[in-house]
Formats: sequence, C-alpha cells, structure tokens
Amino acid sequence: MPKGYWVSVYRTVSDPEKLAAYNKLASPAVRAAGGRPLILGGRVVAHDAGIAERTVLVEFDSFEQAVAARESAAYQEALAVLADGVERDFRIVEGID
Repeated sequence: MPKGYWVSVYRTVSDPEKLAAYNKLASPAVRAAGGRPLILGGRVVAHDAGIAERTVLVEFDSFEQAVAARESAAYQEALAVLADGVERDFRIVEGID
C-alpha cells in the first residue's frame, strides 16, 4: 500500500508567535494520527522555478491516514491557532508502492 505524505512549503511567516503556537499543537496531533516528520525546515537548495522556502514533509502509512490526520479535531485546533500567521502551500500526496 502506498504511503501518504504531507508536503508543506511556507512562502511567508508573518506571525512567528502563531507559528510557534501552531507547532506546539500540531506536532502531537500529527504524531497521534500516525504521522512521522521527515523534514522540519532545514537547509534548502532550490533549482529551476523553485524558491528556497521552509519545507515540512510528514510521512503516514497510507494516503487515507494522511487525509484523516488533516481532518482530525486535534489538527483543526492547531490550524485555528495558526490562522493567518503564515502563507503556505499544503498538499497531501500519495507515494509510490
């Protein structure tokens, strides 16, 4: 069964305090839903039309698990705290088997 992944690229962080509050809630919510963070920021080298932005990658055992984690009450609480504190591109993608 293919794994599921959250891929999140932060274009701007307008409120670092909201991001910090989000991280405190999101991390346990993601782990409780079976997510395993693989990338949490760190160095980025961008090529072609890419932009070197903060990137987060979280692995789940399945695509369905990744979708359910995003919809969970605990993660929705984290999103409410984040609100307009960042602009990001968030995607849930299916890996290859």
